[in-house]
Amino acid sequence: MNMKHPLVFLLSCAILALFGCGGDTDDWLEYPAYSSSSVASSSSAALCDGKAYDLDAQFCYLGELYNKCGDADGNGRHEYNPGSQFCHGSKVVDKCGTRTEVFDPDLYECDGNIIRLEGGFIDVRDSRNYEAVLIGTQTWMAENLNFNATGSRCYGDDTGGDDQNRCDTYGRLYNWNAAMNNAASSSATPSGIQGVCPPGWHLPSDAEWTALTNHAGSNAGTKLKANSSLWISNTGTDEFGFSAFPGGYGSSSGLFLNVGDGGLWWSATEYDASYAWLRYMDDYSSGVLGGNFYKEYLFSVRCLRE
Repeated sequence: MNMKHPLVFLLSCAILALFGCGGDTDDWLEYPAYSSSSVASSSSAALCDGKAYDLDAQFCYLGELYNKCGDADGNGRHEYNPGSQFCHGSKVVDKCGTRTEVFDPDLYECDGNIIRLEGGFIDVRDSRNYEAVLIGTQTWMAENLNFNATGSRCYGDDTGGDDQNRCDTYGRLYNWNAAMNNAASSSATPSGIQGVCPPGWHLPSDAEWTALTNHAGSNAGTKLKANSSLWISNTGTDEFGFSAFPGGYGSSSGLFLNVGDGGLWWSATEYDASYAWLRYMDDYSSGVLGGNFYKEYLFSVRCLRE
């Protein structure tokens, strides 16, 4: 005899004494895993905090209903612990550290508390490899773009070369038209603007930047900045693997400023005919600053995966 709840069983025996008591209690009483509030009303239905559900397809966890993990035909259905796991397709996957994102384990790998695009990706235009990370529902490049587009510059060299050896660390700097590849402004999510980004990636709109900082929450700048001595005070915690570097910027007159002190990144959204929206992180602030500036200035580019 399998008695999952002896006290309930004995009380039931007393109540049903006139009818006899015996047999396997599973014939009339069942408790789905992870919940003390789920009581079966039949072999295929139960209650979860007062809500009816199908025992064959669902389970109750802390008063909330979840679908069992299995294939599209309902084969191999099984429960899991939603506190530390999630279901992707028919697979039960462990969450990544304290992160709550659901991800494809065939595409992403967990590195401590960082969800990385496994193996990164290659820009087919120049065979350069980039790291990328999942943050919320967005997959961001984890380093600045370093594609040698017309008009782009490496910090400190207005000839188009790299006499200060900055590009491998900070990527190249682009004016807004170069970053957009002369496309029209977009405020959409996704922006739909490939711009200077590799195939399969796009230049984020101002709204997509806002989604990133909203997900990061308070002190977003501290969380997104690289934990690196390239920053003068090195206060970044890099909690998501975004690894923002202080690449500085270039002016329209050929001057380069603020390397080590701050980083600026274009969005695909213009403010007006002369200005476009950007994001800025500096050495002295824990936040991510938004603003707009002259389109002819040279800032960094981060791309988002389609």
